[in-house]
Amino acid sequence: MPGKDFTLRTTSEQTAAAADAAVAQLVKRLAHQLLGEVPPAPAGDPAQALSVLHLLDQLQQAAERLQRGAAVAAARAGAGYPQIGAACGMTRQGARRRWPGLFQHSDEAPMEHPMMTTPARPFDVLLVEDDMADAMLIEEALSERGTRNLIQVTDGVAALEHLRNPANVRPDLIVLDLNMPRMNGRDLLKVLKTDERLQTIPVVVLTTSTAPDDVAGAYNSHANAYVAKPVNLEEFEKAVQSIDAFYLDTATHPPRI
Repeated sequence: MPGKDFTLRTTSEQTAAAADAAVAQLVKRLAHQLLGEVPPAPAGDPAQALSVLHLLDQLQQAAERLQRGAAVAAARAGAGYPQIGAACGMTRQGARRRWPGLFQHSDEAPMEHPMMTTPARPFDVLLVEDDMADAMLIEEALSERGTRNLIQVTDGVAALEHLRNPANVRPDLIVLDLNMPRMNGRDLLKVLKTDERLQTIPVVVLTTSTAPDDVAGAYNSHANAYVAKPVNLEEFEKAVQSIDAFYLDTATHPPRI
């Protein structure tokens, strides 16, 4: 599993067996410390087993608190959710669900990119993407860089309805897929870049297509950038975060209309 370069020199089975033995000894010591010498329970009396169960529950809660602290420490040291998940035998998504907010930008929370500064207001991103799995990955990648107000729509028609509704906030960035139902990304891009009110919003095409005609067509329609979706999950995350870093952190934005 990527990033699994820990200092432990045992197999998972050996580590589990050692952990079980250590916890069993710890329970015995805690029982003696808290309960004193307990005579053997008479047959049919569950009190002793229930005491052990209670101690194990308390140990589990303590382990979860310590595990959260270790996850925070790992994040502060530069590990991302892929490495933190690998350390616990889970996916990146699983680690993010278990310990959300490790990379939120505050004095108390770690930052995956320490050189970034917290924006004066949350950035607004409109994601035009009909693939729910890709949308989830994009949302996760953006959330690890700071607060983002992400609105997702699944086709060009819905995107225009959102953008032309005066009650909605004008996005700082539009991330656009090409292949979608109703109005695809190619047609939406042409509409966006000929609309005087919308044409200054940066549009980054993020799609699986590497066809030269698609790349040329996007730039001919004045896309601000064209990025092919990497197949590798970590590379996908880095690509999205690179888009975010440039357009939301580095580039100067036009005033909101």
